Amino acid sequence: MSIDFHSQENKYTYGTRKANESWARAVEAAVDPRGKRVVDVGCGGGIYSQAWDDLGAQSVIGIDFSEQMVAAAREKAHGRARLSFQVGTAQATGLAAGAADIVFERALIHHLQEYYECCAEAYRLLAPGGTLLIQDRTPEDVGIPGSPTHIRGYFFDCFPRLSALEAGRRPTDAKVRDALREAGFQSLESATLWETRKVHAHFDDLAQDLASRNGRSILHELSDEELQTLITYIGERTGQAEPVEEQDRWTLWIARK
Repeated sequence: MSIDFHSQENKYTYGTRKANESWARAVEAAVDPRGKRVVDVGCGGGIYSQAWDDLGAQSVIGIDFSEQMVAAAREKAHGRARLSFQVGTAQATGLAAGAADIVFERALIHHLQEYYECCAEAYRLLAPGGTLLIQDRTPEDVGIPGSPTHIRGYFFDCFPRLSALEAGRRPTDAKVRDALREAGFQSLESATLWETRKVHAHFDDLAQDLASRNGRSILHELSDEELQTLITYIGERTGQAEPVEEQDRWTLWIARK
């Protein structure tokens, strides 16, 4: 029951939020986006492509392997002259060498079996002195228990089978660093990022968001009945406190060419 990124039904699943200020602060601590050429690989519906534009990038090109996602991103970015989107893969974007000052890959590499080709393509895209930012969750990030702010942790508390699936597909720090070095990156660092995913004014808003499965590929592993069980479970654990500031922990790898 895994998500089909190419389905018309899931066209807007990664285009319904706005990037939070917590993300912007973390990015600006790593790189100055003003006047830079940004390539957003695995852009989905363009949420973070728009965020780079808001941060003052000179241009942003979003790349995704799903025609449906690219179409949604174009719709959502209507009127933003500095944004463009095209179909491509993380291993072969179709862009020219040296076309970017910043390459950004958020929630991408955990969908890949190996990371070298993806990192090598990013290295090729970057101009000398350019920066690659990889944002994803490690097994340690996803192992944090559920809480009224870390809602995602409740997914695994309620359905332990999801825990093994999630930990198994997430990148380890060592594997990411090995791939980056093999691709030619020499300057490597990483940081922990707590990103506010969304602030829900009411618990019912969170419940509706969960029921839609938008932006949460792991929830496509649950049946509709199981998803309702999860929503009830989360409501019981949080006491349906309002508002709900939903936060996720990520690892941000910063590699410079």
